[in-house]
Amino acid sequence: MMGWVVFGAFALLILALLLLIRFPRRLWTLPAMAIMLAGAGYAWQGQPVLPDHPVEGVANVRPLDPDLIAVREGLFGRFNFDYSYFMAADAMTRAGAPQLAATVMLGAVRKAPGDPGLWAGLGLAMAEHDGDQLSPAARYAFAKAAELNPNHPGPPFYQGIVLARSGDLDAARREWGKALQLLPKDASYRDDLVKVMLKLDPGLAEAARQMPAAPAK
Repeated sequence: MMGWVVFGAFALLILALLLLIRFPRRLWTLPAMAIMLAGAGYAWQGQPVLPDHPVEGVANVRPLDPDLIAVREGLFGRFNFDYSYFMAADAMTRAGAPQLAATVMLGAVRKAPGDPGLWAGLGLAMAEHDGDQLSPAARYAFAKAAELNPNHPGPPFYQGIVLARSGDLDAARREWGKALQLLPKDASYRDDLVKVMLKLDPGLAEAARQMPAAPAK
């Protein structure tokens, strides 16, 4: 039961911080949903009624990349309907539960089936759940996102991430090329997007240096 005590203290701390920073009350449903889903995940996976005992750290937990989060907020917005589900999926990822992150995003597209950002997020979550592979479920989600908005850079950028993680860098570069063509020229998150690509494919910088310079006009 000590686990629930710690979880409750954590929830109260979040409440105090929200009050301290004067977080807009009309947006309180977002952190409330994240806490609720985190509690549900803990109840399902954490077995809080068992006696306390030392445990080993969670294996294969991927740290959340702040640059990727910055790009996601630029691509799909912040403090909106999408953001609440992305936050909840992030919480599941931090806990080392990619299956729950995928479940969160699946619930999101059921709520808003016409939202390309949520479908792209589902594609990434499904790929992480399936061992960083472009599984049929992930491929379908990315295709659905692109179908809903063919001019949005998010779906090809996310699909490129999956391809790079799976080791198919050539295919990843093709998807990222599409994303860069669709990306607004003045996008504030362009540098963050490039950082993410370089982390996953360091050879991109060398490839860019070897490209012939554009002819002078």
